[in-house]
Amino acid sequence: MKSSVPFRWQRKDLVGLRDLERWELDLILDRAFQVRKRPKDPHELPLAGKTVVLFFVEPSTRTRISFEIAARRLGANVLALEGGTSSLQKGETLLDTVRNLQAFDADIVVLRHWAAGTPTVLARRLQLAVVNAGDGAHEHPTQALADLFTIRDRLGQIEGVRVTIVGDILYSRVARSNLWGLLKYDAKVTLVGPRTLLPRSFGDLPIRLTHSLEEGVEGAQVILLLRIQHERHNQMHFPSLAEYVRLYQLRPCHLKKAHPELLIMHPGPVHRNVELSDELFHSSHSVILEQAANGITVRTAILEVLAERLPAR
Repeated sequence: MKSSVPFRWQRKDLVGLRDLERWELDLILDRAFQVRKRPKDPHELPLAGKTVVLFFVEPSTRTRISFEIAARRLGANVLALEGGTSSLQKGETLLDTVRNLQAFDADIVVLRHWAAGTPTVLARRLQLAVVNAGDGAHEHPTQALADLFTIRDRLGQIEGVRVTIVGDILYSRVARSNLWGLLKYDAKVTLVGPRTLLPRSFGDLPIRLTHSLEEGVEGAQVILLLRIQHERHNQMHFPSLAEYVRLYQLRPCHLKKAHPELLIMHPGPVHRNVELSDELFHSSHSVILEQAANGITVRTAILEVLAERLPAR
């Protein structure tokens, strides 16, 4: 697919979607479609001789592995580093740890951290490229780009698509990045969840908020389900898990009100029979595993785009 974007990527980093222009999202998505058409072992290796550090202070499976696959396919040397095995445990600051990686000639660091804003702070103070792989409850831009890619691939467009996001909106970085991305395409977004998990500040945005799953799924072309972020909760936000399941688990009966060609999505990890019934996970509407596979394609595109801005050695 030939890119329809007449510009070149100008940023050193990718730390969030909120401040990106729509053409920048298009550029990455267009590149991802090009990546998917190519052989998995391309002749050109944009990251040959470059080093990509996967620095995950918080646990990760899908994001970390997909970045590792993407980086290796592009010819990079890959160094995986976890917070529990780094010098952070000895009292070294995160900035000093990454500065040492930069001194070791690292070119790109893919960072996941529990503190919101950490990738942005590091990006401003470092020469190497920083990719946000999730910062607290703030943003998860590469996951949102994989979700946007899946929607565009399946439905042909993102503009005007009716997307319903269900679950723990308050603590979800995936929800926020998807929201910023979808709004740049004028998608019709509905947020669904318990009153205590829907941020009041989102009421100022051109979206719909509802506490009723039945209302939220009506006419939806995409339903993006989110897990409960128990690790970020410092209090109970609903009476019990059983109560949450009763009110917000997506079941076959809900599909009667949704669009006939509904896509069911989930960034993972999926809690079976909590966010959705096991039956729907395996249904023809589910693109959850496809969504995960698309994460490799999109992250390959992101690394390629950033590689074009890396200084020559």
